[in-house]
Amino acid sequence: MRFTDKVFLVTGAGRGIGRAIAKRLAEEGGRVCVVDSDVAAGRDAADEYGDRVRFERCDVSREPDVRRAVRAAVAWGGRLDGAVANAAIVHPEVGPTERLALATWQKYLAVNLTGTFLLAKHAIPHLRRSHGSIVTLGSTRAIQSEPDTVAYSATKGGIVALTHALAISLGPEIRANCISPGWIATDEYAPRKSRKRPDLRAVDNAQHPVGRVGRPEDVAGLCAWLLSEEAGFVTGTNYIVDGGMTRKMIYK
Repeated sequence: MRFTDKVFLVTGAGRGIGRAIAKRLAEEGGRVCVVDSDVAAGRDAADEYGDRVRFERCDVSREPDVRRAVRAAVAWGGRLDGAVANAAIVHPEVGPTERLALATWQKYLAVNLTGTFLLAKHAIPHLRRSHGSIVTLGSTRAIQSEPDTVAYSATKGGIVALTHALAISLGPEIRANCISPGWIATDEYAPRKSRKRPDLRAVDNAQHPVGRVGRPEDVAGLCAWLLSEEAGFVTGTNYIVDGGMTRKMIYK
């Protein structure tokens, strides 16, 4: 129960990796404000994980929403010890670059990158008082790509750079680190009515050097460590959590 008396805010925590992070922090004694634009998913997470978890609706691309959500979390918990910027548009493929609408490009920037910045901006005054920590969620697509993913990849690369800039700008009072997941199967961290086992083939698991596709718990465990005092000497770092895939040479 290393997070007893600690208060955290996790964006995009109604489902997937964010939901797993919220669960892990609550299981270790923390109070967690689940933030999501999907009201049904956010409320379901808060209901499932108990009285140490509450929900706040928020569109992270809108500054008034982010400001209100942070204030609500602090008013509820009396403090803020950690902020996890997980909310994102999660569909990487946007089609050929020459046909990519500017509005689509700007939407990815607004949610993925600006949303991360806004959470940091409004959490900083509270995290300074607690000597807290920021964890952002990047992606292995920040360092490698598939075709037609320019908007998503650009925002995730921006998050990696934003994180080390925050670490240098905010230290020593606040630490900032990034986690860049690879393939994480999130089906079991959907809202309870739509939860299912991941539909994975043997080849999906076998192509990973560790022998399996990632689970949300893999990311949640690292995030909990980064938010803890055990990681007090760690800041400005991007942790790749991908089962070794970005280190694998592939020959045809």
